[in-house]
Amino acid sequence: MVGSGSPEIQSAGISSSDDDEDSTAGVDYLRRRLKRLISRHDSLEEEAAYFPWMHSHNQSSSGLLLFKLAFQSIGVVYGDLGTSPLYVFSSTFTGGHIPNPEKDIVGALSLILYTLLLIPLCKYVLVVLRANDNGEGGTFALYSLISRYAKISVVHPTDRQLSTYKLQVPSKELERALWIKEKLENSGLLKNLLLLITLIGTCMIIGDGTLTPAISVLSAISGLKVAVPTMDQNVVVIVSIVVLVILFSLQRFGTSKVAFLFAPALLLWFLTIGVIGLYNLSRGDMRVFQALNPWHIYLYFKRNGKVAWISLGGIVLCITGTEAMFADLGHFSVKSIQVSGHGMAFSGMYSESLSVYCIFQFILKPELSCLLFVQIAFTTVVLPCLLLAYGGQASYLIRNPEHVGEAFYKSIPGPIFWPVFVIATMAAVIASQAMISASFSVMKMAESMGCFPRVHILHTSKRFPGQIYIPEINWLIMILTVALTAGFKDTTQLGNAYGIAVVATMCVTTSLVTLIMLMIWQINVLVALGFFLLFGTIELAYLSSVLFKVTEGGWVPLVLAAGLLFVMYIWHYGTKMKHKYEVRHKLPMDWISQLGSNLGTVRVAGLGLVYNELVHGVPGIFHRFITYLPAIHSVLVFVCIRYVPVATVPRDERIVVRRIGPKSYHMYRCIVRYGYRDMRTETAWLFEQLLVECLENFIRREAREEALERAENAAAAANNESLCTPLLLRRVESGEFEEDLMVADNDEEAGSSVSEDDSLALLRKCRETGIVYLLGHGDVRARKDSFFLKKLVINYFYAFLRRNCKQRAETLNIPPGQLLRIGMTYFV
Repeated sequence: MVGSGSPEIQSAGISSSDDDEDSTAGVDYLRRRLKRLISRHDSLEEEAAYFPWMHSHNQSSSGLLLFKLAFQSIGVVYGDLGTSPLYVFSSTFTGGHIPNPEKDIVGALSLILYTLLLIPLCKYVLVVLRANDNGEGGTFALYSLISRYAKISVVHPTDRQLSTYKLQVPSKELERALWIKEKLENSGLLKNLLLLITLIGTCMIIGDGTLTPAISVLSAISGLKVAVPTMDQNVVVIVSIVVLVILFSLQRFGTSKVAFLFAPALLLWFLTIGVIGLYNLSRGDMRVFQALNPWHIYLYFKRNGKVAWISLGGIVLCITGTEAMFADLGHFSVKSIQVSGHGMAFSGMYSESLSVYCIFQFILKPELSCLLFVQIAFTTVVLPCLLLAYGGQASYLIRNPEHVGEAFYKSIPGPIFWPVFVIATMAAVIASQAMISASFSVMKMAESMGCFPRVHILHTSKRFPGQIYIPEINWLIMILTVALTAGFKDTTQLGNAYGIAVVATMCVTTSLVTLIMLMIWQINVLVALGFFLLFGTIELAYLSSVLFKVTEGGWVPLVLAAGLLFVMYIWHYGTKMKHKYEVRHKLPMDWISQLGSNLGTVRVAGLGLVYNELVHGVPGIFHRFITYLPAIHSVLVFVCIRYVPVATVPRDERIVVRRIGPKSYHMYRCIVRYGYRDMRTETAWLFEQLLVECLENFIRREAREEALERAENAAAAANNESLCTPLLLRRVESGEFEEDLMVADNDEEAGSSVSEDDSLALLRKCRETGIVYLLGHGDVRARKDSFFLKKLVINYFYAFLRRNCKQRAETLNIPPGQLLRIGMTYFV
């Protein structure tokens, strides 16, 4: 007897126990049939946006590889953070005068200490790094994570299934998350605001990447004037420029090669500044240990008022490079950076709390157990050395306050001055590398998300896909860095500019991570609010201080960010309008059906790949192909290259295939998916081979499904004829599957004479005959009735960017001899 959960089947009169087995077979057949009918609905976009592996958030790494990456991350990620002692005190006490040396230096040291503990450790290492997008960091990674959960992407909307984090248990947090998600999806203003915030953060990272090499190298080379007081400042500037040019010239060799050379040097740098700091502490005033008491921060502000507030612009430079820890995540891994970065908390008074944290990590993630020793070893390097360096300088300045402008080099013992100078120069180069690598990462993400013109992206490592090099960005940053170094000539104004870029990026990260906490992580609202208020208040205090110095060099990152934001927003707007035009003007399937299997022209042997940007439907450019070409290929594949908001797509899941029209048309639609970290490194031949293999597999799978369906249909018709008809008829009468049944029937009727062997033979023959790439060469223009600003943006600015960016055929790796272009004008 069929259970009560199938009332339709019971009403069909199948209730005899003798027919239980046949009835069960009939029910199973119907379920498979209905499932097949439902799948006939064109779900290509949903399938193209879903990956089975997306919900696995852990990354497996061998202990040796993790140790190697952790070692390299010291060189690339922590360089900027480690070289801050070169210029923090000189930027804090500008003018070379300290009103009350004994008390003010202790207050400033206390601010440095707790800023290091709160921002790099508590915010980034313990919280922000966990908001990575499958191993990728930066503001665009945060935006990508949000866009996969809520449908805020304008060009390629995706459903909630893509998110790495999924809502499962009903709760108050779930209701709040769904409410936030609905508000984001239904408000165009909030979508644009979120995109704007993301773009601002990205632009500030690029500004940071421009200013870091200038201030780091210039600060290091300035030590020459301490050793040779008669040296002119112009000589220092010229030497700095030479070092910068060499640094940018080395970028083409890749991050892994550079990091392998830089990590030992930076490790030596940390040990050096730690030893020098310990030396000065042993010879200086022990009152600097009073800085461990945060009460001295309050006294510092009480004594100095506005002057103390302005000095925050120099204090904040002690955490420069912290954003690189997150932005450079794709070059390494979460674990490797945490292995080298968790230990920023491992100093004397904080060792107990870190040990508790390591045990907590061990309980939650037992796979890290073999790495705990390595983790603790790295935790004894970064922060302890920085604290010793700052403490030693403070102790030296209490005795010699007149040397505040050159505190680091003046505090070095004479016999080791030149070795330390060489190490400092190398460390400054490493600090520059950290933000240069971050700039490459965020620009690659911006291009993949449709927010930056196409550029040449070179993949520098076969093993680590996130390690890239962008020549245009590299040389642009070099020109700007050299210009800033030659223009300002000292670190005071560069420090003012630097602070704005650093703090603005941190504010953006705080805002986006808070949204992720509420909408995706679904943590308690008080925890998320506490995170936002704590770090938001600290960062806004620093931001207000650095903005006070806009006229003293602070205008530089604002101008750079404004120019870059203009380019990114114009490109995004033009791309969005072009995509909307293609969606509105796609060809109806009825029109294709009326043409017949020959498509109203002559079909010749060959495989034609029609590139377009549509996931559904036939693009309007195809009408021009069959109108202006004397013949069309026997097999046509509409190829859509789609960058989905995930970090990477496995090769075996990269291509999704569907059939367009009846079998006799030999037309297919193919979605080729890439993540924003994926590089199109395959040659045209390899891509063609993979595409043909996917088409053959699709044809075989389709034939197997149809054979199984025919066999089940015959068996069910013979044994359960009365079972099949009523159920399907009721569903058709309700209109639920009527269109799918019609499509299925038309496919079977029109393509009944086309067998699996015929389709495969034709595909192989066309492959041997040759493959031709059909590409629309479009000109985007604003409609005549558009308002003036839109015409200015589309017809001039966006058109200029399209003419000067990397051409689409070159981006797609299309062989010139196999390319056929058809011109088309898009009136948006």
